[in-house]
Amino acid sequence: MNMFGPLSRAVLVGAAMVASTTLPALAGPEMDLLKTYIGTWKGSGTVSGSQAQPVTCRMALTKGNGEKLNYNGRCSLAGAQVAVYGTIAWIEAKHHFEAAMTSGIGGFNGVAVGQRSGANIVFDLQQRADDNEGNDITVSAKVLLSGNSMGVDFHATFNKSGDKVDAKIPFTKA
Repeated sequence: MNMFGPLSRAVLVGAAMVASTTLPALAGPEMDLLKTYIGTWKGSGTVSGSQAQPVTCRMALTKGNGEKLNYNGRCSLAGAQVAVYGTIAWIEAKHHFEAAMTSGIGGFNGVAVGQRSGANIVFDLQQRADDNEGNDITVSAKVLLSGNSMGVDFHATFNKSGDKVDAKIPFTKA
């Protein structure tokens, strides 16, 4: 069985993009910092597992309603395209960012929690999901917003087989 078919890899990359693109609501220094990331971002890296494959991504962060940011991204790998979109906001009551995302493949939805660390913002996504191929997958992704860069560090484990998929995708502002 090919545990790393194009659809599975596409869903996993979509989950990674979701982790990197969610923003919470409310004004203040947190949102001022987040707004510095508005613009178009390009990234490329390698998805590895039983096979290594290149992945290229594009992400747009735009001002949303009120003090929210919207994001819209697309990644290409192994002939498949993955689209993700969502909203990022600052949640004052919880003192953290939340990035809600939806993927066009597999109906994957998720929320990444973001914490400010000095001039950086780190988003963390931990989730268990099923893809369209019947695989139960545990997803872990971290997104680091730091200065003029964004980085995604992504890990997925297929719970039944124990197979793993990893990706590191650095982004730069286009």
